[in-house]
Amino acid sequence: MNGHALKKSLQILTLLLFAGTLFSCRPRESLGNAAGEGLILGFSQIGAESAWRNCNTRSIQEAAEEKGVQLLFENAEQKQENQIKALRSFIVYQVDVIAFVPIVADGWDNILREAKEAGIPVLITDRKINTADNSLYAGFIGTDSFREGQEGARFLLRKFASADSVRIVEIQGTEGSSVAIGRAEGFREGLAGQDKFEIIHSVSGDFLRSKGYELMRGILRRYDGIDVVYSHNDGMTLGILDAIREVGLAPGKDIVIVTIDAEQAAIDALKRGEVNCVIECNPKMGPAIIELAEKLARGESIPPFQHVHEVVFSEYDDLSSIEPRGY
Repeated sequence: MNGHALKKSLQILTLLLFAGTLFSCRPRESLGNAAGEGLILGFSQIGAESAWRNCNTRSIQEAAEEKGVQLLFENAEQKQENQIKALRSFIVYQVDVIAFVPIVADGWDNILREAKEAGIPVLITDRKINTADNSLYAGFIGTDSFREGQEGARFLLRKFASADSVRIVEIQGTEGSSVAIGRAEGFREGLAGQDKFEIIHSVSGDFLRSKGYELMRGILRRYDGIDVVYSHNDGMTLGILDAIREVGLAPGKDIVIVTIDAEQAAIDALKRGEVNCVIECNPKMGPAIIELAEKLARGESIPPFQHVHEVVFSEYDDLSSIEPRGY
């Protein structure tokens, strides 16, 4: 190739690269209108580890479709580094709004600062984060994990009002996640000053059914006289029930079971008497997320913290009136 031909080839290559840059990024002024038309929302979900999480995902996808919002959805597969990559890809694409479920509470400041510098508002959903600068994100919507823990303690105070001592095993969620921290702290706050309640073992089951089963098998070999299992989610609880049955004990009777999420499987176990208390963690926050995203795209402010409505189901309730959960 002679000098002239080489120069011409380089010019064509430069034009192609420039054109690719133009088409790969959306201009920031192209925000969605009030009805959501044209709005692009980048959403990073932590995974698909449970029926609860899958319902949460469906709720967001269905709400986006109903409002005409284009959803760029990424599954982080339980890895924070995958979420950070997804958020960075949303920034490069110049979406109108970013929303994500943070798998853990710490380590988000740098990527949030990048989003802020790019002029993209960020909505935190389901799990909270720790940051020294709350201006890095627009707001939070999700469940009140601390209250959920308190509700578990409140049930035990009623259940064991006349007991002299109560030995508790706690199976926590993902270590470092805001929900695991909140459910543990709320539970302890609810039992504060009640010396007869003793947490004899606390361990993370990572919100996974398989880990709940494996951990409970080991705990049952190690400890005698367990009165209560407090499980941070229904997925782990279902594994815990399997382990308890395997050793010839009756869950719900020989060992009191308190669980969080209110999946259909947990409600069914409650009706069978194998679970004693189920605390709802409402996954159906999709419509609220889309509504908040639309407001952010229009430049409006939103509440810094917003909790979804949740209820508690227990053996003391009329369980026949519980409607199908849908997850």
